Amino acid sequence: MKFTGKRYLDYSSFIKLHFGERVQKISLDIGFTCPNRDGSKGVGGCTYCNNNTFNPDYCEPQKSIQQQLDQGIEFFARKGKNHKYLAYFQAYTNTYSDFESLKKMYEEALSVPQVVGLVIGTRPDCISEEIINYLDELSKDYFISLEFGVESTNEKTLLEVNRCHTFEDTKATYELCKDKGFHLGAHIILGLPGESREELFNHAKELSKLPIQTLKLHHLQIVKNSVMSVQHKRNPEKFDLFTLENYINFVSEFITHIRPNIIIERFISEAPKDLLIAPKWGGLKNFEIVAKIDKNLEIRNMWQGKFYNN
Repeated sequence: MKFTGKRYLDYSSFIKLHFGERVQKISLDIGFTCPNRDGSKGVGGCTYCNNNTFNPDYCEPQKSIQQQLDQGIEFFARKGKNHKYLAYFQAYTNTYSDFESLKKMYEEALSVPQVVGLVIGTRPDCISEEIINYLDELSKDYFISLEFGVESTNEKTLLEVNRCHTFEDTKATYELCKDKGFHLGAHIILGLPGESREELFNHAKELSKLPIQTLKLHHLQIVKNSVMSVQHKRNPEKFDLFTLENYINFVSEFITHIRPNIIIERFISEAPKDLLIAPKWGGLKNFEIVAKIDKNLEIRNMWQGKFYNN
C-alpha cells in the first residue's frame, strides 16, 4: 500500500482510494456511558477525559440517530464537497449496551441515505464475539471500522489514569477481531504522566504488533472538568506537557518506528479553547500543525517505518 505526496500512509488518501471520492464522518452521541463511570468497573472515568472536548454542536444524545445524521449531512452539504458519509459513533463507549439495542442503533444509522458505513469507537473490554460476528456480517455490504482506545501500552500508566483495563486485555481483544471483514483502528495518547521517552517510543513498537489498519495519535491535553485538571493544578510538576516544537519533533520520530502499512488517521487533536487548560499552542489549526509535521519529516529525511524492526 502506497499513497503519493506524504512520507506516511495518510487516512484521507486511503478513503479517497477506497471510495473513489471524499467521504465525511458525522459524529454521533447516543448517550452511552463507560464501565469506569457507571460503577461496574470504577467511577469518575479516565482522569484525562471530558467528552465535550470533541462533540460537535449537532451531537446531542436527546436527538435520534437519524436527526443527528440529517443535521450533520446538512451542515457538511453546505460546502458542496461530500456525497457520502460515515456514521461515527464517537462519544464514550459505543459497544457498551446489549446486542439488540446496538444492532437497532447501527441499522438506524445505515438506513439514512448517503451513509455508506459505520465508524465505532469503543474500549477493548466492552466487546463480545456476538458483536464482532455481527459487524463482520455488516462489513460485507458496508464500510465498517472498529476503533479501540488503547491510550497506553504501559500497564502502570493505564492503572494511574483509571482506565480500568489492561494492555493484556487490549491484545486479547485484537486477537478476537483480527481477520474479520471490518477495519481495526487504535487510539493512543502521547505524553501521559510518568512515561519516559523510551516508554513512549515503545508504544510504537507494541502498536505495530497489533493487527490494526489505522492509528490515531494526539498529545496529552489538560481539559476542564476532568480529574486530571485537578491533579495538574495541585501538582503541575508531575506533567511534562509537549510544546508545539517538541511534539512535532517527537511525533516525526515516533512514526519512524511504526509498521509501514498502518494508516495514520490523525496526528493531532486540539480541545476547544473554552475547555483547554494546557498546553496552548497559539491557536494553530490542526491542518497547520500537520503541515509543520510534513515539513519536518522532509527536512530530517524521515518517513513512516524508517526504523521499524519487525
